[in-house]
Amino acid sequence: MTDTKTVQLGFRVRPEKAKLLEELSRSTDRPRSWLLEQALDSYLDSQAWQIAQIEEGVADADAGRVIPHERVREWLLTWGGDEEGEPPA
Repeated sequence: MTDTKTVQLGFRVRPEKAKLLEELSRSTDRPRSWLLEQALDSYLDSQAWQIAQIEEGVADADAGRVIPHERVREWLLTWGGDEEGEPPA
């Protein structure tokens, strides 16, 4: 069963953003609160993904699973040339 409890949040936005939200609400026949919740869900998902990726990268670096700077530099110097190399692994 889905939890139907909600909490009320309030925040300030510039008038032009409020106008755009109202226009979107009318054109999609969706309540502003629904649109805002969808936007918040998307933002929270993307931030959670980004944090997980950063934590994974830090763990890799801590464990020594890195590509030396010089190998990356050498690869980047081949970009755009006839003999563009494969990315170092």
